[in-house]
Amino acid sequence: MTTVRVRNLTKCFGDTAVLDALSIDIPAGDRIALVGANGAGKTTLVRCLLGEYIHEGEISIDGFEPRADRSEVLSRVGFVPQLPPPLRMSARHLVEFTARIAGCDPARIDATALRLGLDVRGLAGRPFVKLSGGQKQKLLIACALGRPCDLLFLDEPAANLDPDARSAFFELLSERIGQATMLISSHRLDEVAPLVGRVVELDFGKIVLDDRVTDAGTLTSRLRCVVELTRPDEACRNALVEWKLSGDEAGLLFAGEIAGPDRLRFLGTASRYSGVIRRLEIETKEPR
Repeated sequence: MTTVRVRNLTKCFGDTAVLDALSIDIPAGDRIALVGANGAGKTTLVRCLLGEYIHEGEISIDGFEPRADRSEVLSRVGFVPQLPPPLRMSARHLVEFTARIAGCDPARIDATALRLGLDVRGLAGRPFVKLSGGQKQKLLIACALGRPCDLLFLDEPAANLDPDARSAFFELLSERIGQATMLISSHRLDEVAPLVGRVVELDFGKIVLDDRVTDAGTLTSRLRCVVELTRPDEACRNALVEWKLSGDEAGLLFAGEIAGPDRLRFLGTASRYSGVIRRLEIETKEPR
């Protein structure tokens, strides 16, 4: 596994310091949630770690400097960007290109994509830029998690994923615990807190919080959810169906399972319909 060391990292765009003398150590095997408002510097930090930006200060990834030793660093990294790049290469070409860099069989990436609900064979000839948002995200995650690597940089990785794909994503991450160091960036703590054991918050390019959190233990846990409404409500029904909860004919009782790490996110959805929810039960099931 890979260790990351950052000292006095400063990155300016024009007169604005997006990262301001930032220092952090990421020991091998750490799972870190990198959180903060939009513009706090999260994506810029990740881009510096990837060697994409000239900067002041020092970065060491297992003794390698990301810009000077970029090939060596990138061979160790699985990366999911916040915004899908406008690649014109085909889906098949992207898989083969990633596999070639990582020195692995493209079938391994294909199999990972299939677990996320994406059949690359059916999209092989389509340009990446023409895929839907969800298809792009699944393919990028497959390219990151379907290759051998010991460092994962995931920038808003669960964006555009449906509940089934999110569940598969959590399972894939769980398989890398103890094998990879993870830095998971998001502007919402509830999206990533259950995935990690440490939270680092940025604000105006500085670290304002760096603390250990209660480890979720397993990313493959399942929650049995029951929601009873006081009256039929179309908006609430649609929201619950999106979470794969099944309703009765009267539209008053809904039940189903969600991924354990999605607990806070699901409660956030339910809170929007508190006026029509009579009963909400969540029971933790044994990991699959």
